[in-house]
Amino acid sequence: MSDSPSKKGQLELGIGRAPEKDRNFHLGGRSFYFFDFDDNIAFLTTPLILFRKGDRREVQISSGDFAKYHQAIGKTGLYADYELDFCDHTGTFRNFRDVHIEEVEKLQGKKQIFVQDVASALGFPDFHWKGPSWECFYHAAFNQRPLSVITARGHHPETLKEGIRVFVRNKLLPLEPNYLSVYPVSHKQTRIDLGDHTFTEGTAELKQRAIRASVEKAIEVYGYNAHHRFGMSDDDPKNIQLMVEEMTRLKARFPEMSFFMIETQHGTFVKHEVHLNGLRGEKIDTLSQLPLFEEDRRKS
Repeated sequence: MSDSPSKKGQLELGIGRAPEKDRNFHLGGRSFYFFDFDDNIAFLTTPLILFRKGDRREVQISSGDFAKYHQAIGKTGLYADYELDFCDHTGTFRNFRDVHIEEVEKLQGKKQIFVQDVASALGFPDFHWKGPSWECFYHAAFNQRPLSVITARGHHPETLKEGIRVFVRNKLLPLEPNYLSVYPVSHKQTRIDLGDHTFTEGTAELKQRAIRASVEKAIEVYGYNAHHRFGMSDDDPKNIQLMVEEMTRLKARFPEMSFFMIETQHGTFVKHEVHLNGLRGEKIDTLSQLPLFEEDRRKS
């Protein structure tokens, strides 16, 4: 993709668009954006691999289909005769892990799979690769909101940043995000950092821990303020359920702050505000989702 901006690229870069202050800026509050990557920020073609029971025949499945069917794999339905393999090098998630690249290969320009897949996606029309939370991600980067990436992938955090940098180089993001934290929760050191020293916790449980750690870091870096607002975007039903549970615990711990769960299953975009007595949800259309959980400023 060319580095010279087209008219469309100028719109992406926000030319003529003024940065906006946080909704609660006048009260000292900040808005913190937490994103899953796959099928939220962007749709990539990175395949997962299922193995047929008995003969180990491989079949590829997209991350979207995996989120939809993974609880039934090996049990019932379309993938009842298949199973997962958790080997990082040869198993189901091998394309969601970093590979060793020799120094000479680096000099020759070889990149990690994630970085390659982001670059490849940009060769397709926008509506093919932009996820349901892309506009919200753009808004957060453009306005330099503190931002966390919390993903099931197992790449090194710097690999994720390098992949996102591809959007910047191609003028699809105006500048690099203001990272609060990056948690690829299948990355071994990240798991250890989140307290999973025995590597026994599941993805949803690790995402719970990552949300808690990110909220704690937000308060450490930006100070405690009753007017802080936190929102997390994800598409996996189990992840969403456990993250809402975690946000409910955080709401009990920090009752003055606001917490939002953004559900992006099947291309929908539903914002739930987390209260101690349950959720309050509303479906958001593409245009009005830009500020995620800040759009109610227009009503105030």
